[in-house]
Amino acid sequence: MKMDSELLLSPAVCLAEEEEADMSDWNLPLAFMKKRHSEKIEGSKALAQSWRMKDRMKTVSVALVLCLNVGVDPPDVVKTSPCARLECWIDPLSMSPQKALETIGANLQKQYENWQPRARYKQSLDPTVDEVKKLCTSLRRNAKEERVLFHYNGHGVPRPTVNGEIWVFNKNYTQYIPLSVYDLQTWMGSPSIFVYDCSNAGIIVKSFKQFALQREQELEVAAINPNHPLAQMPLPPSMKNCIQLAACEASELLPMNPDLPADLFTSCLTTPIKIALRWFCMQKSAKLVPGVTLDLIEKIPGRLNDRRTPLGELNWIFTAITDTIAWNVLPRDLFQKLFRQDLLVASLFRNFLLAERIMRSYNCTPVSSPRLPPTYMHAMWQAWDLAVDICLSQLPTIIEEGTAFRHSPFFAEQLTAFQVWLTMGVENRNPPEQLPIVLQVLLSQVHRLRALDLLGRFLDLGPWAVSLALSVGIFPYVLKLLQSSARELRPLLVFIWAKILAVDSSCQADLVKDNGHKYFLSVLADPYMPAEHRTMAVFILAVIVNSYTTGQEACLQGNLIAICLEQLSDPHPLLRQWVAICLGRIWQNFDSARWCGVRDSAHEKLYSLLSDPIPEVRCAAVFALGTFVGNSAERTDHSTTIDHNVAMMLAQLINDGSPVVRKELVVALSHLVVQYESNFCTVALQFMEEEKNYAVPSPANTLEPGNLTPVRDSPAIPRLRSVNSYTNIRAATTARNLNKSLQNLNLNEEGGPVAFSPGNLSTSSSASSTLGSPDNDEYILSFETIDKMRRVSSYSSLNSLIGVSFNSVYTQIWRVLLHLAADPFPEVSDLAMKVLNSIAYKATMNARPQRILDSGSLTQSAPASPTSKVAHIHQAGGSPPMPSASSSSLTNEVPKPPTRGGEQPPTRPPYTPTLGGQAPHSHQFPRTRKMFDKGPSGSEQAGDDADDPGGHKAYMNANLSTGLCDWSAKYFAQPVMKIPEEHDVESQVRKEREWRFLRNARVRKQSQRITQRGVTRLDDQIFINRNPGVPSVVKFHPFNPCIAVADKDSICFWDWEKAERLDYFYNGNPRYTRITAMEYLNGHDYSLLLTATDDGALRIWKNFADQRNPEMVTAWQGLSDMLPTTRGAGMVVDWEQETGLLMTSGDVRVIRIWDTEREMKVQDIPTGADSCVTSLSCDSQRSLIAAGLGDGSVRLYDRRMGANECRVMTYREHSSWVVKAHLQKQTDGKIISVSVDGDVRFFELRSPDSVNVLQTVKGLTALDIHPQANLFACGSMNQFIAVYNSNGDVISNIKYYDGFMGQRIGAISCLAFHPYWPHLAVGSNDYYMSIYSAEKRLR
Repeated sequence: MKMDSELLLSPAVCLAEEEEADMSDWNLPLAFMKKRHSEKIEGSKALAQSWRMKDRMKTVSVALVLCLNVGVDPPDVVKTSPCARLECWIDPLSMSPQKALETIGANLQKQYENWQPRARYKQSLDPTVDEVKKLCTSLRRNAKEERVLFHYNGHGVPRPTVNGEIWVFNKNYTQYIPLSVYDLQTWMGSPSIFVYDCSNAGIIVKSFKQFALQREQELEVAAINPNHPLAQMPLPPSMKNCIQLAACEASELLPMNPDLPADLFTSCLTTPIKIALRWFCMQKSAKLVPGVTLDLIEKIPGRLNDRRTPLGELNWIFTAITDTIAWNVLPRDLFQKLFRQDLLVASLFRNFLLAERIMRSYNCTPVSSPRLPPTYMHAMWQAWDLAVDICLSQLPTIIEEGTAFRHSPFFAEQLTAFQVWLTMGVENRNPPEQLPIVLQVLLSQVHRLRALDLLGRFLDLGPWAVSLALSVGIFPYVLKLLQSSARELRPLLVFIWAKILAVDSSCQADLVKDNGHKYFLSVLADPYMPAEHRTMAVFILAVIVNSYTTGQEACLQGNLIAICLEQLSDPHPLLRQWVAICLGRIWQNFDSARWCGVRDSAHEKLYSLLSDPIPEVRCAAVFALGTFVGNSAERTDHSTTIDHNVAMMLAQLINDGSPVVRKELVVALSHLVVQYESNFCTVALQFMEEEKNYAVPSPANTLEPGNLTPVRDSPAIPRLRSVNSYTNIRAATTARNLNKSLQNLNLNEEGGPVAFSPGNLSTSSSASSTLGSPDNDEYILSFETIDKMRRVSSYSSLNSLIGVSFNSVYTQIWRVLLHLAADPFPEVSDLAMKVLNSIAYKATMNARPQRILDSGSLTQSAPASPTSKVAHIHQAGGSPPMPSASSSSLTNEVPKPPTRGGEQPPTRPPYTPTLGGQAPHSHQFPRTRKMFDKGPSGSEQAGDDADDPGGHKAYMNANLSTGLCDWSAKYFAQPVMKIPEEHDVESQVRKEREWRFLRNARVRKQSQRITQRGVTRLDDQIFINRNPGVPSVVKFHPFNPCIAVADKDSICFWDWEKAERLDYFYNGNPRYTRITAMEYLNGHDYSLLLTATDDGALRIWKNFADQRNPEMVTAWQGLSDMLPTTRGAGMVVDWEQETGLLMTSGDVRVIRIWDTEREMKVQDIPTGADSCVTSLSCDSQRSLIAAGLGDGSVRLYDRRMGANECRVMTYREHSSWVVKAHLQKQTDGKIISVSVDGDVRFFELRSPDSVNVLQTVKGLTALDIHPQANLFACGSMNQFIAVYNSNGDVISNIKYYDGFMGQRIGAISCLAFHPYWPHLAVGSNDYYMSIYSAEKRLR
């Protein structure tokens, strides 16, 4: 149908009005759009953390080999005159040769000691080959696995040879003797670092690599050939861990400039600041800094390691700059290896970057292995030149006049650059260059606060930023800062640590080791801290105690439990949530914490959170109570009582509106089941017996009256679209498999095999478990059995069977689990099915007759332990059987298998009955631990016996869990400070929303124009199609040209403008139930579809009618105790978008109001009638609800009043079933109600009698009232539709379909008007779905 296309384009549509209409949409709340609805509840994929040094190293020994032969120049180098002379800043010719050699050696050692004071230094001055060998082998012996440094100065010997030899001396200094690098490798071993300061040094590096390769090849040969001479030798170490630094390339000579030291390379590596300043003064640009001479440089005040002095500050800036250059240029793993693994290596490599810059200016290219990319042109060197410039320009006045030293602006400027990067950059950009500098700045108190703030903002960008910061080496710094007592650092540190732990939780150990947890305990306990900082602190503590016993003990001593309990009622929901998670984690498998909790009555304080308005908080409370009962220690009477109390409190959440909470509930109850396994096995056997003997009249076998929904006999049932939540159902289950599993279960009461058809496929929401993948084929209890059990238990004599109060807790919890196994949300029912089946499995395994041998042993392999207790259960007769070997009947014995080897059996004495065989009931359920006891390890696997060594895949193991805690932790890993996309005016999400709201305003405006002109006819058929199933409910989308048509258990979507089918999918309700109502939620924006079925279940779907797979957003039991009846009203609902409230009623005696924001029931209004509610209509402005009932009465309720006085009006003028009661939305809106007899009555809210009555057709089957146009349409059994205006005049009678042969309309099964356009949708029992509209000229 074409809407006024010229109207859509014409600018005449007055904008002001349209914008006005738009605002109403902006202000409407959205339902079910929180993260918990849109995301999978699971933690983020853990990033592999490579920042931790797996092998931190120390250079523990240093060999200083100097071949200077002072006074004798080697023959192969012709020196200039004058020439570079200084070695270690000493002129060797200024004293006797021997003394010069010793002084130079001592100086070199001092220079190295600045960088690594604790190493062992050995000098070898003008040595022979043997001396070098002795030196190297002894150093390697002492160093063991640590690193050794070999420093070679070859200025007094010939250059290295192409064969890979360096030169030393003979004893008498009459000859130069070659020393092979191959031998040197052998003596030095690995890991080692070599420094070569001689001409042509690059040759050594090349030879070294060749020899290393040769070694590896020899070893490979030796490994294959046992007769090889190397095969018996101990394996020489790999040379991969060897690092080399050489002064120049293979073809280059060292510079001889007399202004430079002869050992320029060594000077750069060991005295970088001194040489850097001298080199700076030798550049032309130094003339710009007046008054600075080489002599003055020697007088710079301060010490290298004191950052407040000029020299110390320069050194600090130099470290920051070289570190930054390396981090930005090197690959990450190489950076880690060279700059973070070993302090001395890191210093040498930072200084090597300077050597490259200085020596290249004299045509020398220093070489390293592993090779580094060139860094001498990096932009950060200009920042260094500036810092030197600023420092030197102050020198003359400082030295001559003693003025104060002005600190360099370097760090402040770099922080500003970092800040600019943070505020201005786009999402996907290169990491900020300044990150290593931010790290350096953390050392300075002046800039620390600002640096931490910027670091926090950087970490907030996401997990990638945290990983980057950790790889730079931020960890030890922020760990050290936890020792600071400065209050202003607290919020920043808490934020930073929350970010780190959200990405890498392995830091828990480091925190406890350094007592870091105390810092966060004090933050959490500080009432003046804002709630969000306390939230982060408690999150950090929750990570510290997560499955980490040392952390649990430390925090228990730090009084964590008491601190947390005080904050349970904090107004900040995220804090409440994390406090509960933290409590749940501290006593998880940690008994002393549990008892500490008992003493503080923690479980009772947690009860208040079970009714918290925020679902995540309820969830966290359930988690905490679940781990509270799930402790694996020995039980006493006291703790059992507590467990029972907690269990009964948890059981009240069985109908919570949020599936997240119910999933957590199943897990919490599974802990209890594992704890009291033998008792649950007993209950399971009783229920299974009961179910066998009890025939439930299954509603599945009684057909609904034909006029409603005949069985699908249509041959053309299309294959339903597979839906994510139910994919397993259609997992190509072969008919054979299905029949086999259904026959085994003997599901249908007549006993015959079930025919395989799509109609039968819709067994249940958990059919996925029953019919799913092959390893679930062996479920003992199918969904059908469980469902039957659930219905049996609600009206069976079970209580008389196990009628002791002590036992009834287990019976109740079993019922709760049965109920959850039929949950409309598949994930909940799957979990509950696992728990029930694992118990049923163990119960039947233990009750197998052939298993109970005369000796009383359980399995053929292990003899029974003498204390194996036998649990006796009341037989129906009332007295327990005498415990003799012969009384092994199926149901009255659940022997406990022998405890596993090596463990002491429980030390309680075996049970002996008291006189007369009457035993006190509490003894009949042994309180020892589980049946398949593996000791306190806690990781159980179901079914651990001789038959089934592998354990059973489909059943639970004891550490069943939902991803709730990890999912909640993702909040801290994601950006917290970023504007959410929907608030960002430029984002796509926002633009799409604006477009939708403009479309809505247009639909409202244009449809209003038509309805105001008045509709005089309504019989123009604009759509007809055959629906896959018999339509039972239809619903127009308020703004899209899309209509939803529900049959018994599936939903079809049609585009009525294009006349094409958009989607058809299965709703997932069990086969004896049907869909009785539908609503669009958030129709104005991101539409969801709500379906209600007559068993009281509500399901909400998204992604339908587009190209994606429909997904279930949530589902819950809207009305409990609603047993589907053959001709009831089913479930009726009405939705209020403005308040987010959902009214539900039906074949029950209450109207239940759900708050979708809180996902919980907020009110039950008693209807005060004995018949079902057939129609609901509410008005949020006046807080009124009008209900039509099956007894003909129409009742008006005011939901602001108490339960007893909220019914404000009852109209009893209809004599039969009310088909529809409609409350008009205006301020003076009337109630319009229609009964089956066709009498339409108008009621003023304040007068007790109707103000108008119209008579329409008798035998109504369906009716709808147009909210805008004052029309109502009636569908009759007699296969026609009559449309009336508000005066009761018939404006149209529709009896035949247009087109093909003008076929007669079938019996009308459902009708619906479009909320705005004058369109009427009609579904009839002949599968056809048609839409009628006003005549074309109006549209």
